Amino acid sequence: MTGIVYSTDVDVPRVVIDTNVLVAASRSGRGASALLLSLVGRGQFELLVSVPLVIEYEDVLVRGLAKGSRRREAIERILDYLCAIGRRQEVFFLWRPQLRAPGDDLVLELAVAGRCDAILTYNKRDFGNLQRFGLEVLTPKEFLTKIGVLS
Repeated sequence: MTGIVYSTDVDVPRVVIDTNVLVAASRSGRGASALLLSLVGRGQFELLVSVPLVIEYEDVLVRGLAKGSRRREAIERILDYLCAIGRRQEVFFLWRPQLRAPGDDLVLELAVAGRCDAILTYNKRDFGNLQRFGLEVLTPKEFLTKIGVLS
């Protein structure tokens, strides 16, 4: 058991969102990833962010977009919002290399440092079994189901 608390009567779960979830939400306003982002800051979960992870978010999301383009400006506003609403967590201990991709290690290190309950990603296989860290690895749909947003 990971200690995740899914009841809104108690503490809300702490999560880290993998970059691929933001990419999916930026490509379509429908689906679990977009719904998940629409719930940030509404008290159903606590989002953790770190400087290195936000830099990765920005790098991936605005890659190839012209400065001043409407799409880029919209993405930058979303990232600003996530930084304003998310709980900023410094990472003092690096667990590298635990995972295949350095970007995934950023997510893992933030989740461990912030004592998160779950990592939300579409690449569950890339994260392997993180139960030794007390973490669940869930897709946005799985998480939204657990917190009672989806049935």
